Amino acid sequence: MLKKVIVALSILMSASAFAVDPIVTESTTDSTVTTRGSMETTVKSPPPSAISPQFSAGNNSDLCTIGVAGAVQTQILGISAGTTFTEENCIRLKNAKTLYDMGMKVAAVSVMCQDKKVFDAMMNAGTPCPYKGLIGEAARIGWESHVEETQKELLESDKPNVKETATLGGLGLLGWLLLL
Repeated sequence: MLKKVIVALSILMSASAFAVDPIVTESTTDSTVTTRGSMETTVKSPPPSAISPQFSAGNNSDLCTIGVAGAVQTQILGISAGTTFTEENCIRLKNAKTLYDMGMKVAAVSVMCQDKKVFDAMMNAGTPCPYKGLIGEAARIGWESHVEETQKELLESDKPNVKETATLGGLGLLGWLLLL
């Protein structure tokens, strides 16, 4: 039995000698990493605004001008424009007042009578506008005896200003084209 014990111990000793050895694992890894990417930035902003120039009629009321301005903005194009127009009735009133202040009352009334409405009102009131230096009843007879000539003069004074009409027409056409 001792033999059996010695054999068993030698087996155990040899088995424990194997258990002490470490386990070695070898591993080799080769890896390649490829990264591809793209970036796109889109900036969305509104187009610049067309801002019309400012014209103020109140800065100097002695000029008898009226400012007109406008602007049109589309997605691609913006246009602004402005101009001034001379107001004829304002000039007529200032001239009549100046003449009246200088003591030239008949001349002041004559200036006001260049307006057809004033002319008609004066005739209806029984105080006709001066006619070639004549006043009162003599002026009425002068106006009535030269009706064709006076009507022609009144019609010519009421004609619209060609420059103003052309400018307004051009601005209107430009605005219409921009809306297309």
